Amino acid sequence: MSEERKVPRTIPGVSRLYLKVPLDRIGVLIGNRGEVIRKLMERTRTKIFVDSQNGTVIIEPASPNTTPFELLKAQDFIKAIAYGFSPDRAERVLGEDQVLIVIDLKQHIGPNPSHLTRIKGRIIGEKGKARKNIEEMTGTYISVYGDHVAIIGDYESANAAREAIELLIQGRQHSTVYKYLDRVMGRIKRRAMTELWEKY
Repeated sequence: MSEERKVPRTIPGVSRLYLKVPLDRIGVLIGNRGEVIRKLMERTRTKIFVDSQNGTVIIEPASPNTTPFELLKAQDFIKAIAYGFSPDRAERVLGEDQVLIVIDLKQHIGPNPSHLTRIKGRIIGEKGKARKNIEEMTGTYISVYGDHVAIIGDYESANAAREAIELLIQGRQHSTVYKYLDRVMGRIKRRAMTELWEKY
């Protein structure tokens, strides 16, 4: 891509953001003929430099008018790609009310590969059913990639999905987790309806 290997230009008083992306996700981040990274830079008013040899990514403002919020949103998009989301799904995190939550499975269950495989199987479910159920109940996107689970959604719904996944990690039955989600999401939706009603 054309941005690669260039030396980033600094704008006084504005920091750069640095992150690492797994090498097998670099092609997804760049996209066909640089389409994905170019679109991201346009939407977030940033300049993004990718080293495809070591996975280092540098984000900096494209102009003095670029806001810290835009820089952070660009970072969230790149993290979403790094954690296994497709560009179409990762694009959702650019929304003002959308967040990216990442669960490090090793922090919960340790580094044992067989334990990690078993827990990931519980989260994904047979033919992806468990993950799909949680996505549909919470209106979120969920990616299980490597030793991490990543969630994209609005703040409350994404945290509800996180809590559901943590319950599965703790060994709770899927049916128990779905009942929990049903209660939590019902409460969130009722509160949203009440706030909407009071607004008008």
